[in-house]
Amino acid sequence: MHYSNFILLGLLSAGACSFVFAADTANPASNAITNQTFEQNTSTLQAIKDLKHITKNDLKVNANAAQPDQVKDPLQPLNRQIFAFNDALDRNVLKPVAIQYVAKVPEPVRNPYRQFRKNLGEPWNAVNQLIQGRPSRAAKTLGRFTINTLTTLGFADPARRLGLPTEEESFGVTLGYYGVASGPYVMLPFFGPSTFRDGFGLAADSFGRPQKYLLDDQEGILWSTNVLQAIDARSQILDIEESLKGDKYAMIRDFYLQRKAFQIAEKKGDSNDISFISDVDDTDESSPDEQ
Repeated sequence: MHYSNFILLGLLSAGACSFVFAADTANPASNAITNQTFEQNTSTLQAIKDLKHITKNDLKVNANAAQPDQVKDPLQPLNRQIFAFNDALDRNVLKPVAIQYVAKVPEPVRNPYRQFRKNLGEPWNAVNQLIQGRPSRAAKTLGRFTINTLTTLGFADPARRLGLPTEEESFGVTLGYYGVASGPYVMLPFFGPSTFRDGFGLAADSFGRPQKYLLDDQEGILWSTNVLQAIDARSQILDIEESLKGDKYAMIRDFYLQRKAFQIAEKKGDSNDISFISDVDDTDESSPDEQ
């Protein structure tokens, strides 16, 4: 998928929010639908207007889950609108398709497909590890890629049994490794949780995907593979989503920020310094978490 379309998707989602909400809360009375649409439009517009109160200092924050909401998530009014749009889209489209995917596609087919895609990402993992100044880890990653590709075309993971576990990377994590502040939390339309830093990293990651070059002149196939990846990824959390109780938005936000902080700290060798929300004092102002 072309991450250069982020801005366009954002504009489209702002307009689409009202339609999805109206459909999601459909009422036989047409005036009720009209009122609901008007309310959602008003709410979205107000959230956009509230952005004028954001200062430069708000954008320089290095967001983490333990911070107060106004520090880590100054864009929260708009973020919640986008989250609600994403959630409605998930409940009405992606989740039902993922359920059918699990029901119709056996696990012995899903797992090799998942491993094949993961294997395609190994060269980009190695590039990030080299940028991080970890050449020995990059060599192991390239070794994984070579062994898995030559032995099983990437559909299985014999390299793990040889003591070469995977270590997934992203350019956003690499920037964080070098101390680049994350900026505030942001909910991207369609793509979900992110930060300013990780949003930029997503754009860079898109150029590290071999599919982009292998299928450069096959737009239909490229989009199909991305849709299938999204469905497969959604299917993997069907069993755990019921654990999300209360403020789902806050849980997802805080877990995402926790996970990113842990990934960066782990590469620096100081992951023991990262405490999870359950370990934070009960008087903390932050909410529970999720990825």
